[in-house]
Amino acid sequence: MKKMIKPSRLRIGDTIGIIAPASPTTKEKVDLGMKKIMALGYKVKLGKSCYSNHGYLAGRDDLRAEDINNMFNDKTVQAVLCLRGGYGSMKILKKIKKNIIQENPKIFIGYSDITALHLLINQYCNLITFHGPMAVDIANGLDDFTMKSFLRTITQTGTIGCIENPKNIKVHCLVNGMAEGEIVGGNLSLVTATMGTDYEIDTKGKVLFLEEIGEKPYNIDRMLTQLALAGKLQESRGIILGDWKNCEGSRDKNNLSLMEVFQEIIVPLQKPTIYNLQVGHSNPNITLPLGLKVRLMATEGKIYIEEGAII
Repeated sequence: MKKMIKPSRLRIGDTIGIIAPASPTTKEKVDLGMKKIMALGYKVKLGKSCYSNHGYLAGRDDLRAEDINNMFNDKTVQAVLCLRGGYGSMKILKKIKKNIIQENPKIFIGYSDITALHLLINQYCNLITFHGPMAVDIANGLDDFTMKSFLRTITQTGTIGCIENPKNIKVHCLVNGMAEGEIVGGNLSLVTATMGTDYEIDTKGKVLFLEEIGEKPYNIDRMLTQLALAGKLQESRGIILGDWKNCEGSRDKNNLSLMEVFQEIIVPLQKPTIYNLQVGHSNPNITLPLGLKVRLMATEGKIYIEEGAII
């Protein structure tokens, strides 16, 4: 197993580079996000993609890829924060210069469509990345729990310890047991979309994390079935089901509930599994290091990380 690289921690006064690898947003959102990040004590460097627009993309593919390569190559930038998700990250995977990332490891943060970039960076660059809030989320305002999780994970080098939901939100155990391994995954749609490509997710001996937003149960069923047919669920040691925002669909005789889908596809695999960890499109939203070894205590509904994610 390849040794994963930990990026250096973020310090007050460091520079955060913001890029838009997927969809665009408004200039007002970009400026507000930048203002709030600077108020936390950090400098900000904007990529050209942040103010760019090419239909549903934040600029053309070459521009968005160039932003990532440049931010990792820039010695004055200590962390790379994605502006938002949407769509577009998969289109630039072949344009990312993996050697630049390997030679300049630094904090990389995002979620949703950014899952495609997490998979590339984790698997090909052996760099731990962070599934967490993006610049638009910061612009919209993070609750205290989310902000504390975000800053704790990328600024403090000590052992992370137990990852838990806020006390009023329960984590459910679907399959009892304990599993250990590197945590991989992200958004279900993006994980599934990489199947059959050079960037297909590797789940062998790993703990698989999945989350989703706005997909009906039959779509969730189809995507999980594809992963099962490819052996990706079976090869994992355990499964973490995060937040599934707006994925329930209507309750009628022609539908299945989201939990029924999980019960029919995931539970029979008898992999230690939990559900409702607040990671994904949720609010609050836990910042989760990807590529780091975790111990999933499914029976207790807890995850333990016995090291820090940064140095």
